[in-house]
Amino acid sequence: MPSNWLFWLAFILFVLVMTALDLGVFNRGGRAPSFRSGMIWSGVWIGLAAAFAVLIYFYGHAMTGSSIRPNRVLALEFVTGYIVEESLSVDNLFVFLLIFRYFKVSGGLQRRVLTWGILGALVMRAIFIFSGVALINRFHWLIYVFGVFLVYVGIKLFFEKEDSGVEPEHNPVAKLFRRYFRVTQDFVGNKFFLRQNGLLFATPLALVLLIVETTDIVFATDSIPAILAITRDPFIVFTSNVFAILGLRALYFALAGLMDVFHLLNYGLAVVLSFIGVKMLISPWYDIPIGWALAVVACVLALSVGLSWAFPERNVAE
Repeated sequence: MPSNWLFWLAFILFVLVMTALDLGVFNRGGRAPSFRSGMIWSGVWIGLAAAFAVLIYFYGHAMTGSSIRPNRVLALEFVTGYIVEESLSVDNLFVFLLIFRYFKVSGGLQRRVLTWGILGALVMRAIFIFSGVALINRFHWLIYVFGVFLVYVGIKLFFEKEDSGVEPEHNPVAKLFRRYFRVTQDFVGNKFFLRQNGLLFATPLALVLLIVETTDIVFATDSIPAILAITRDPFIVFTSNVFAILGLRALYFALAGLMDVFHLLNYGLAVVLSFIGVKMLISPWYDIPIGWALAVVACVLALSVGLSWAFPERNVAE
């Protein structure tokens, strides 16, 4: 049993309580959260992440169970990991928006899908994180595989066409799902499954949830190696991921109307992923200080967002 198991338990309990408050108390009902509500809850989750970083700064050794790195470095690792994961999550929201538009999912049903999708993502990310940490610690050469993969993804993202879009009908998981389940023609309230004449039917909402979940798994193949390039401490990796994921639903409704504004964000994320991949590749010879890594990530993302505001997409096209 790890020496910091009490902090693991306390964090998991904190997540369960906050998730229950968010989903079951403050945001009950069938309607989509308003822009104001999304902004407030995004601020709450960002504030909680900042407070958690302060706790790590003072109690990092006890919280992580490691005394190798100073608390200041542990706090910087958490902040850097959180910023990277949150930024990648913003990019993911573009894809979710396209999926919802394709299936014509109403705001209230979007909220239901995101709720279940986030809960599923927490479980999948935990599996990916602990598997990744264990693999890198056991097979150190995998650090080069992850590094090359991140550089490749960064280059691919940089040259990817912005209008490539999403084609859910070509999703192999969706095709497999339709083969084994009867799917109703229309949505049936907020139900994922129902019985008609003794037969089990899935609704299009279940199909949307499945596509969102499988899409998140694809996203995890980028984000988990990225955070492992910053730190391999399981507690830091897990907590930074969880804070980013928990704020994803509120962030979606806060930014749903503004997503088209950040048309240059993909280029910033491409540079960040490539930079982190290079950091991972050269780490055996030179370990880029975490403070410098945080500065590079923050500056690149701020620059891409700032240029998006300064040069709207219609001007770029002209």
